[in-house]
Amino acid sequence: MIRRLFIANRGEIAVRIIRTCRALGIETVLGVSEADRDSLGAQLATRAVRLGPAPATASYLQVGAVVHAAKATGCDAVHPGYGFLSENRALAEACAREGLIFVGPTPDNLDAVGDKLTARTHAIDAGVPVVPGGTAETLEDALALAESVGYPMLIKAVAGGGGRGMKRVNSAAELPGQLDLAIAEAAAAFGDGRVYLERFVTVGRHVEVQILSDGATVLHAGERDCSVQRRYQKVVEEAPAPGLPDPLRAGLLAAAVRFARHIGYRSLGTVEFLVDVDRQEFYFLEMNARIQVEHPVTEAITGLDLVALQLAIAEGAPLPMTQGDIRLTGHAIECRLNAEDVANAFMPSPGRVTRAWFPSMPGLRVDTHMQPGAMIPPYYDSMVAKLIAYGETREAAIAVMQAALRTIVLEGVKTNAPLHAAIMADPAFQAGGVDTTYLAGLLPTLTGATT
Repeated sequence: MIRRLFIANRGEIAVRIIRTCRALGIETVLGVSEADRDSLGAQLATRAVRLGPAPATASYLQVGAVVHAAKATGCDAVHPGYGFLSENRALAEACAREGLIFVGPTPDNLDAVGDKLTARTHAIDAGVPVVPGGTAETLEDALALAESVGYPMLIKAVAGGGGRGMKRVNSAAELPGQLDLAIAEAAAAFGDGRVYLERFVTVGRHVEVQILSDGATVLHAGERDCSVQRRYQKVVEEAPAPGLPDPLRAGLLAAAVRFARHIGYRSLGTVEFLVDVDRQEFYFLEMNARIQVEHPVTEAITGLDLVALQLAIAEGAPLPMTQGDIRLTGHAIECRLNAEDVANAFMPSPGRVTRAWFPSMPGLRVDTHMQPGAMIPPYYDSMVAKLIAYGETREAAIAVMQAALRTIVLEGVKTNAPLHAAIMADPAFQAGGVDTTYLAGLLPTLTGATT
């Protein structure tokens, strides 16, 4: 049993994990950088310990520091949250060596999905559709592959995500330069310059499936639509995916379960797909072997506590439900509130929060680490809160979100709340089923905004 949990993360996800641990009677130790010593998470945890200086490379990304701190404070387990070390095999193995429970999948699971090419191979073996494409070690190989698959193409980093190392190629003339750029970006960001090429789906939706698995039983908790993106970064997520034909939805859910079962997955995980709107087909993209930023929308429509389930699976407990027990009701939408200046090319807006007010409203959940006087440091992701709106219908959820965006107060820094208000009011979004190009088309209508 986990009696004391070390949380190797920060911000809203640290506060979110602490909330479930308090409900379960689990003590928490939060590892913090120098910049986060006075954060809300540090105040709410049973204890906070310093991992290192402010930069993540000297604190949150230090496997040795995390494991040492967890052992020194008498913790039974380590929860890595999302980002940072959440999908790091070295941390999972270090925890095993030191007798700590790693709240996440097995090292073999991490190997299976951490490399996009390996994950793609597993998808093929599991009978899950993949985007046409492949690897190319030379420019000649890339040109030949592009000739067979067709333009436009997308170059993607094997080892990474978040849009880094990703380049669109519209013609053979663009390929040499874009290939060089993608390799350089991938090497700089991930220490691995390998890339692969795949068909670029012109009209596509990003739909992902939440997986729960205890290593023997694999269940899904429905799908989420994450198509509202800027430069491959998610901005708005919702569940279930609006306007998805039932046969396509059923195929997605079954494929996700099949993939997780094929690799013997154990823990929470998310299998991500690209839905080709024109062809009405879906393709495997990747599996994220961790809890997702957008997990609250799934919790809203299922009533599950995904962090509690993640902890129970890590303890070795079997799943306490069957697929038929997971009922999806209503609709939920999440807006990621970031400290950034939309009118100034989305520049980050670090600084001190002078006022923070997230009032209680029917149908609204707020996951945040903000409070008056909180500092938003310049070293980390700019997300300061997640607004999760729930309603019996999608229209009701949008109405709740619109009311929340009008009501909340966060002063001292600029945020992207005006962008979210524009999205919620936009007829195309309200109609449902927008594709991944949607936000790039909306931004020019906002004064001074750029893609």
